[in-house]
Amino acid sequence: MAYRLDKHAKKSAYIQLYEQLRRDITAGVYPYGKKMPSKRLLSEEAGVSVVTAEHAYALLSEEGYIEARERSGYFVIYRADDFLPMRAVTPFAAVTPTVHKTTAFPFSVLARTMRRVLAERGEDILVKSPNHGCAELRAAVAEYLQRRHGMAVTPRQIIIGSGAEYLYSLLCQMFRGCTFALEDPSYDKIRRVYEASGIPCDLLRMEADGIASVALAETAAGVLHVTPFNSYPSGVTASASKRAEYLRWAERRDGYIVEDNYDSELTVSTKNEDPLFSLCTTDRVIYLNTFSRTVAPAMRVGYMVLPSSLLSRFEEAVGFYSCTVPVFEQYVLAQLINSGDFERHIHRVRRARRRELVI
Repeated sequence: MAYRLDKHAKKSAYIQLYEQLRRDITAGVYPYGKKMPSKRLLSEEAGVSVVTAEHAYALLSEEGYIEARERSGYFVIYRADDFLPMRAVTPFAAVTPTVHKTTAFPFSVLARTMRRVLAERGEDILVKSPNHGCAELRAAVAEYLQRRHGMAVTPRQIIIGSGAEYLYSLLCQMFRGCTFALEDPSYDKIRRVYEASGIPCDLLRMEADGIASVALAETAAGVLHVTPFNSYPSGVTASASKRAEYLRWAERRDGYIVEDNYDSELTVSTKNEDPLFSLCTTDRVIYLNTFSRTVAPAMRVGYMVLPSSLLSRFEEAVGFYSCTVPVFEQYVLAQLINSGDFERHIHRVRRARRRELVI
């Protein structure tokens, strides 16, 4: 065990420690069932406080890499080499997601940004958008994803569209002739959009930590659509082992994963969720997200991040489609991201949600 933290790094000490521990767990340094070093031993080794070590362990536990056992310490529950559930699971009951009484995006900030865009852009807002979206918004999203989620992407990989449903329809045309596998239960509109476009759908039974391993192994689908952070209506968040299983499935099947992360920005965790896209090393994950929940329901703007291996395929199949989002809205979103207002709002909502849990 040798953990060294960079005091000059932008990342917090507990995040640096968490990332090094996660690396060792996934690499098998700490295999399934292994007891982790005590918080005191870890803090002495890394030269940090016991509280910092405790925070790192709390994140690992929250994401399903380890679990705390009363009076025994922390034990590894992550397994990467098999398709068995990491522990016995019980059927879940479908739930209606809790409606959080958090403040919406500040209207004053949105209005001020709109006025600024009007003043600075003038008649430019009347120009037709480039097919894949405005360069300003694509660049802002690429920088945001790198900064917040560790996704090393270029603006060229980002496609802007009017919400998730429009982006789903582009995927249908890209993968025409393929069967799509979906979580069961899942948000009904996903299946309806796919089937309306002629895509056969295979519904895969959900368990408490994600799609059942047996169902995933048996499907003949070539594309897997998942909402790993917070699946609706079950409320299931895929465990670390399950996320690794999804990625192995795509590699072995020579298939692709559509990662629909519609609710991931507003997690109550103090750390951003690790998307499958950033965990994948084989270029097989397509990432989708929208601004409908983070800014306003009326802001029907979404974005899709393509792996580099699919860029040519996208251009051939649907690259000629015009962007369906007005340039004015794109400039406003780019300005919100670049100014920091968007991230400040995200932090504000997450803090409010955490306070609600305490209350």
